[in-house]
Amino acid sequence: MSKDYYKTLGVEKNASKDEVKKAFHKLAHKYHPDKNKGDDTKFKEVNEAYQVLSDDKKRSSYDQFGNADGPQGFGGGFGGGQGGFGGFDFNGQNGMEFDMGDLGDIFGDFFGGGMGRNKQKTKKGRDISTEINLSFKESIFGVNKTIVLNRQSACNICSGTGARVGTKMNTCTVCNGQGQVREMKRSILGNFATTKVCDNCSGSGKIPSEKCSECHGNGVLKKNEDISIKIPAGISDGESLRVRGNGEAILGGTTGDLYIKMNVKSHPVYTREGINLIMNLKIKLTDSLLGVVYSLDTLDDKKIEVKIPEGIKHGEMLRVRGRGVPYNHSYGDIIIRIEVITPSKLTRKTRELIESLKEEGL
Repeated sequence: MSKDYYKTLGVEKNASKDEVKKAFHKLAHKYHPDKNKGDDTKFKEVNEAYQVLSDDKKRSSYDQFGNADGPQGFGGGFGGGQGGFGGFDFNGQNGMEFDMGDLGDIFGDFFGGGMGRNKQKTKKGRDISTEINLSFKESIFGVNKTIVLNRQSACNICSGTGARVGTKMNTCTVCNGQGQVREMKRSILGNFATTKVCDNCSGSGKIPSEKCSECHGNGVLKKNEDISIKIPAGISDGESLRVRGNGEAILGGTTGDLYIKMNVKSHPVYTREGINLIMNLKIKLTDSLLGVVYSLDTLDDKKIEVKIPEGIKHGEMLRVRGRGVPYNHSYGDIIIRIEVITPSKLTRKTRELIESLKEEGL
């Protein structure tokens, strides 16, 4: 009994190629054996139906004779056949070839998304990393830093082309100037056509007629370079800053990225909590009882007058608004934690005064 491919895909006999394709994608996603609760048998049946109904010649033969190859039959379908998968072997003689435009989207879900049509990966230079030491003040307000990197950079002589100055570039004979080459890969479903960057021209499609004497045609050189980096305000200790295009260069591709880890030194007065600056202020017992005005130094080398109210207790906190960490065109606050210093020894006069206060109920 011949198989009903239209029923397998759940489409009408007059369904368009686009409707057939959509039905196939939906069912292939559902039954793919790599998915949870996938069904290998169903997946093979769906794929077999699609290979016939998506091909005009095979579909016409199937509609007329009940199979894809006319009176001679379909070659056993996916159910039998020797030396291969369901009648399609992989020796290049009888095997089927699939373009990844149809199946690539499905396999991309399981193998990282890089197998579909027009998903050629651009070559990219290596990402590199380094560390910078910052003072506490620099981390709060930002700073410009110059660092020295030993990295692979574009050749200054040939501007990264790999060609001797004044010579011409020839079309790559391997990829015919396309910058990519077609490859056939085998899988359980047959041979899949994929593309990759041409190794001969590194994806540029051009080959220098004469190589640059400085970089020997590589287009890149290892060298020390001074890099100016703008550290943004409010960066934290241990945080990494990504600087795009400041990694290593590569012939025929894009430059990698630079990652900079921040090592922020501690400050003798301030610590940081989010967007606020925290400091401990030690005051005398008499100041806590009577109140006082303190003059404090801020991180931006300015003075602020802080009024300590009378009767303030140990551990209480005061807030100075708008003098903390910059963020979103605004600033956090300075939080002052009060530490009341109590004397460890009392003079006779001091003791007498305290005892008199005690008699008054204080």
